[in-house]
Amino acid sequence: MANKKEEPGHSPLVNKKAKFNFELVSFIEAGIVLSGSEVKSLREKKGNLTDAFAKIKNGEVFLENFSITPYKNGGYVNHPEIRPRKLLLHKKEIEKLERQVKEKGLVLVATKVYFKNNLRVKVEIAVGKPKKIHDKRDDMQKKDAQQEIARALKSSNRYE
Repeated sequence: MANKKEEPGHSPLVNKKAKFNFELVSFIEAGIVLSGSEVKSLREKKGNLTDAFAKIKNGEVFLENFSITPYKNGGYVNHPEIRPRKLLLHKKEIEKLERQVKEKGLVLVATKVYFKNNLRVKVEIAVGKPKKIHDKRDDMQKKDAQQEIARALKSSNRYE
């Protein structure tokens, strides 16, 4: 069998800190309005979601602090690295998100950017509650304990 080259855009950009900093409740997929050079940069995986979050303004949802590195062959028509980018959602979805944010004090966090069917850029938005410091410590302790158990099981299986 011939090795198939991985096409650019197949593995998503992931916000790894979102799970650490927020207790994620629900997820929603949204389209995003981008220029051509932004799409080309994303195909080369030149984006950063670490501080990205969504805001609702005048019945529209915008993705803030999403950094897309300017395309190397963009020339004078290249895009700015950080700017608010409009997310494409149905009106009912926006109203539902707005209710959750206002009533429950939740936050909209970008967790993943990926290409759907290798054509359209999609953003996965999570509705989450910010974690407190002691919650983060508890999560780290649980993770460490699970890693210790996995190591112990792995080492005991080696000598059998």
